[in-house]
Amino acid sequence: MPDASESDATVARWRAAAESGDVDAAVTCLSPSIVLSSPLTDQFRLEGTDQLRDFLTEAFKAVEHIRFHTQTGQDDTYALVYRAHVAGQPFEEAQLLRLDEEARISEITLFGRPMPALTALMTTLGPALARQQGRRGLATLLRVSAAPIHAMVTSGDRSVVPRTQPREP
Repeated sequence: MPDASESDATVARWRAAAESGDVDAAVTCLSPSIVLSSPLTDQFRLEGTDQLRDFLTEAFKAVEHIRFHTQTGQDDTYALVYRAHVAGQPFEEAQLLRLDEEARISEITLFGRPMPALTALMTTLGPALARQQGRRGLATLLRVSAAPIHAMVTSGDRSVVPRTQPREP
């Protein structure tokens, strides 16, 4: 189990790197065997600092104005929550962090809300990662296939969901 002060220091550096969009500083917090699990699907996992560097480069462009507001945890497990914006949509994400024996982040599991921001993230981050890998056709396919989902979710959130609000008796 890592030393508590080392764990706290790693988490503080991680938060500062995310809030400033500093990919290099964020990567120094990571274990070489880092694994990141997507909030959208079990079919998307990133492994190793090279994949995380590429992901963070695009994520810090897509997710703007990160400001952490909650942190809890100790030893080798922490939960962080921040507010930000994705394509102009308000976004909130929780991160479950697990640290290795050397107080480096070895596992990140992401949870995000609300749905319009998640689908906006799908339309921006997925295609950006594909383009970064030189897979332009896949980038186009991801953007085109996510766009109708985003349009339906955003429209429903604006026009249908408010109608489901409970009425006063």
